[in-house]
Amino acid sequence: MIYTVTLNPALDKTAVIPDFAADRVNRIASLRLDAGGKGINVSKVLAALGEKSVAFALAGGDTGRLLRRLLAEQGLCCEWLETAGETRTNLKIIDPKRHTNTDINEPGQPAPPAVLAQLRQLVVQRLQPGDLVVLAGSLPAGAPPDTYRQWTEDCRRQGARVFLDADGAPLAQGLAGAPWLVKPNREELERLCGRALPGADDLVRAARELLAGGVQCVVVSLGGDGALYLSKERGFRAQALPVPVGSTVGAGDSMVAALACALQRGWGMEQAVRFSTATAAANVMTSGTQPADLAQIEPLLAKVRYHELDRAEPLA
Repeated sequence: MIYTVTLNPALDKTAVIPDFAADRVNRIASLRLDAGGKGINVSKVLAALGEKSVAFALAGGDTGRLLRRLLAEQGLCCEWLETAGETRTNLKIIDPKRHTNTDINEPGQPAPPAVLAQLRQLVVQRLQPGDLVVLAGSLPAGAPPDTYRQWTEDCRRQGARVFLDADGAPLAQGLAGAPWLVKPNREELERLCGRALPGADDLVRAARELLAGGVQCVVVSLGGDGALYLSKERGFRAQALPVPVGSTVGAGDSMVAALACALQRGWGMEQAVRFSTATAAANVMTSGTQPADLAQIEPLLAKVRYHELDRAEPLA
């Protein structure tokens, strides 16, 4: 079973504003609401891929109740823990004229340590050997930066594998728990390493440093430049598919969902590369964080282009 964890969920408002600009009145052409947060997005994509998951999340206030209702209407299996305060609302502004995507994210309400510990226990007690836990997204305000390390260690003790998709201190300290897979983007990997990574060879070298530290797989998402996939045995670079962009929000989450699906189904690395690349491209074509379905993904599989990296030397 796949379990996703979202400690700082959000109501995502995606506004389409042609010719968006600061210091003037901007009028919304269309607006959609989605239950969001990285782990929740992963579970939504998994459902579209035909893979079962259970989404664990914190929620509070009227916004939290709206999130519950939206996901219940989608038939998603969720386990919620109530928190004080109001679940945050994030604004995503899409400008089809300037071809820009702007995220304006609230920090979210604090979650008491006792609530975080209770949710962790709810997840851990469900785990069986071979399960997969996706820890994704930012932490609630005031949460200890080693939160994901604690989660990862507890999940691994139960025989579960952990995917970690985070940024900053939560990612850096989460690595100490030895997650099975991490999926930073270029900027997140640069912050983690404390240096610029301008070329593909720099990125590969940084990813291999993480592998040497105990991670089994590193996937670096590069937006329009595709992605790098590295394990201790093999490495691949996949090109991004040229598709019409509806929204880039959740593209990385859809990649994580596809990789989780591939691991659960026992697929090889090359099949996982093709599937995650096609899934990410299909989800870029949708509006907001609405997941693409298999009918949109399958035609893209044959268009995926990738090549294997040299096993000894980084990509030039």
